[in-house]
Amino acid sequence: MLQPAAPRSAGILKDLVGFDTTSRNSNLALIAHVEAFFAARGIATTRVPDETGEKANLIATIGPKDVPGYVLSGHTDVVPVDGQNWTSDAFTLTERDGLLYGRGACDMKGFLACCLAKVDDMLARDLAKPIHFALSYDEEVGCKGVPSLIERLVETVALPEACFVGEPTEMQVIIGHKAKRSYRAIVTGRTCHSSLAPQGVNAIDHAARLILKVREMGIELAEGPSDPLYDVPVTTAHTGTVSGGIALNIVPDHCEFAFEFRVLPGEDADALVDEVMRFAREEIEPEMKARAPETGIAFEQVSSFPGLDTSADADVTRLAKRLAERNDHAKVAYGTEGGRFVEIAAIPTVVIGPGSIEQAHKADEFIAVSELVKCEAFLDRLIEEAAR
Repeated sequence: MLQPAAPRSAGILKDLVGFDTTSRNSNLALIAHVEAFFAARGIATTRVPDETGEKANLIATIGPKDVPGYVLSGHTDVVPVDGQNWTSDAFTLTERDGLLYGRGACDMKGFLACCLAKVDDMLARDLAKPIHFALSYDEEVGCKGVPSLIERLVETVALPEACFVGEPTEMQVIIGHKAKRSYRAIVTGRTCHSSLAPQGVNAIDHAARLILKVREMGIELAEGPSDPLYDVPVTTAHTGTVSGGIALNIVPDHCEFAFEFRVLPGEDADALVDEVMRFAREEIEPEMKARAPETGIAFEQVSSFPGLDTSADADVTRLAKRLAERNDHAKVAYGTEGGRFVEIAAIPTVVIGPGSIEQAHKADEFIAVSELVKCEAFLDRLIEEAAR
């Protein structure tokens, strides 16, 4: 049971957590639920579906559409719970000692719940500036849904003057995050019995050479440009998964691995990827193909999104600090949809939301009730700002 003292958003959060919107699933049931929430209050909504029709973004506006206003942005998808040891049902919001447990409670349905909890208060005011709700899909798998949402938003309303992306920051104002490029490398060799190993082309061996290249680049990047405002102050390189081979006595003809770069704003993310590909093309593939022409290395992009680099003196930063009633700001290594709002539509953007990123993606993910209270207070002040 939720504590009686829990804020209005806690009950809404219980409903949102109840939808299993793991990125591999459809989010349409949650979208329909939120549409009904708005419709019951006479608020029109716009769905922006994906190409399959199985997922959708959702846009809603309270206030005049022809005036620059504010965007409250959040994603509806969550990461999987597979293999995690939860002490309660991941899709049933459970309260224990002032903490609300459930998948997405922190990342980032808590923010969405706070926003929805304030709809009636927004309607009760004659807003001079609009507040736009922007709910996206597939953020957790590369910020894939939000571009079409942004494009539709700016087609239908005056260009917003500020966007608040509600990722969990403990309501600290985040003005920067890194860009990301992630790729899968697929290495094709030639198989044979391991007793005849020199007659084959070992895909794992050549993948290992490329993995070491990524590692060496990471070591070099650690000595390169840095920004002390970031929790990880340098550009990073990382290999996360690798698979290949069937048995020890078979020379493997297939190996693949996934790698990524998380890049400081101002650094060239694509150039780093190009360096890996050039090494494969110029240093590894010639040796492979000299022994077996059908061999080689292919690359597939897994995800890509831009960084965020908002000035500490920007109007949106000053506004966010005033609404949060705090003077500090920071930058983070993880990615958000914030960079997309700047890249696609030049909407000034910061990241600020309830909960701690330390709780995201884990078993027993939780958000503190106190964080929801802080977020609701932030939104109360935003409503006052929009009503002036």
